[in-house]
Amino acid sequence: MQAGGRASGIAAAMRGRVSSPDRSLLARCLPPRARLGRMAPTLFAIAAALHSPAAASAPLTASATIDAQAPGVRIAPEVYGQFSEQLGRGITDGIWVGEDSSIPNINGYRKDVVEALKDLHVPVLRWPGGCYADTYRWRDGIGPRAQRPVTLNKWWGNNEEHNAFGTHEYFNFAELIGTKTYLGINMGTATAGDAKDWVEYVTSPTGSALAQLRRANGRERPWKVDYAGIGNESWGCGGNLTAAQYAPLMRMFGTFVRQDGGPEIVSVGPSAGDYGWTEEIMKAHDQFNELSLHYYTLPTGDWSHHGAATGFSKAEWFSTFAQTRQMDELIARHSLIMDKADPAKKVGLAVDEWGTWYDTPPGAPALWQANTLRDALVAATNFNIFHRHADRVRIANIAQMVNVLQAVILTDGAKMVRTPTYYAFWMYRPFQGASALPVTIDSPMETAGASSVPAIDVTAARAPDGALYVGIVNIDPDRNATVDLGVAVKGARKITSQVLTGAKMDSQNPFDASEQVRPAAFRGATWAADNRLHVDMPAKSIVVLAIK
Repeated sequence: MQAGGRASGIAAAMRGRVSSPDRSLLARCLPPRARLGRMAPTLFAIAAALHSPAAASAPLTASATIDAQAPGVRIAPEVYGQFSEQLGRGITDGIWVGEDSSIPNINGYRKDVVEALKDLHVPVLRWPGGCYADTYRWRDGIGPRAQRPVTLNKWWGNNEEHNAFGTHEYFNFAELIGTKTYLGINMGTATAGDAKDWVEYVTSPTGSALAQLRRANGRERPWKVDYAGIGNESWGCGGNLTAAQYAPLMRMFGTFVRQDGGPEIVSVGPSAGDYGWTEEIMKAHDQFNELSLHYYTLPTGDWSHHGAATGFSKAEWFSTFAQTRQMDELIARHSLIMDKADPAKKVGLAVDEWGTWYDTPPGAPALWQANTLRDALVAATNFNIFHRHADRVRIANIAQMVNVLQAVILTDGAKMVRTPTYYAFWMYRPFQGASALPVTIDSPMETAGASSVPAIDVTAARAPDGALYVGIVNIDPDRNATVDLGVAVKGARKITSQVLTGAKMDSQNPFDASEQVRPAAFRGATWAADNRLHVDMPAKSIVVLAIK
């Protein structure tokens, strides 16, 4: 992993009207074009010019119209995917503790983590990286664990890796939690032959030497590789290549990795707003199935000082949402470029690294950060964006699953907590595989100096069983909101709903106390005349409605 964001303004997506689904590491790893431009620190600085106390006390009013009769565009379940890289305590201690651990486990996998992830319906899991993928040699992670070599993790402190979690552990874990597999192929320090051998080892039902080696290592039946990423961030930690240098390598590796029945090939795509990379790679669009996009939300927009995970100001709260809303513009502009080469939209966009990235506290494990209510609202905001672009966005993988960056789960020894981000994913589960419907939104704006973002965001989708789901986000930290929804649905009147909020902007779920941020029953939605639904929701909250 890692890619930065480009703060070039909020653009059309920020002007308060959104039509949906139609659109009418580390700093040293980054090439200069991937770093935030001069405007990025300004975006944080100007956020200090916020509402007056009098304005803050007034309730918000917004409206939205949902075209419930539209056919809609299917939301790929994989949009709710996860990412787990070998760094910090993301895998070791977070997912894997070993069979001999005193922590309750299932064949070495933490039982509490497995159960929590099953509840989340994880659709796809990306592994082993990230930057780590382009130095990972798959043969180091097979065979008896006591005999596996100790290697160094170049990207994350040159830490020793004992390779206890390797190919078998990953694929067995994917089976255990019921998720598809997304394998990061080493294109940086390995050969196309190595890549071909790895896929054969994993997937071959034959009597080949590699298939027999897999059987000797304990797995009779082959696994399936659903997605294969050809390298990672090849413009940065994956080799510092240009798009013109990467494209022929992608074509070659893809040729040897591809086989009948899969996997789907994911090409390295741009860092944030590098539109030139997309132009170049799309010349070879017939050679891959998805193009990746990496974008991280930094409150400050400054890779030298990201911002704090807790104890932040309202200025930093608003700047965080201004930064994350740029995802809408990035997807829209990259999609327009893709449309020119691929008007049939055969190639999907894989936002396979996204999420918040704060400064790691002193003494904490690599890329560990607290997870708060702000992160849950950021997650829901991005879900809504992905729904608006369901015609292109077919995979997304939050960084990362456990103990790293915007994790859905945190562990500390035998303790485990579901983070506010976890509950955002949990509440949005009904959107997996539903059809995104067009939504027109009129929202008041949250003003931060010269920039502004909508206070209210709305998404809607029809599930295969006919139920209508609506997700609403209110980012105002102080003011409740009344949202007037126009929903023309025949005969549907029964509403079940949930809300996620907290007492403070940085409310979190601590290890040694009850959860401060968890879903609760919501009774603020009532029917009015003319198929209109009034939703009275709290400040800084997410509401998901089910209308049947």
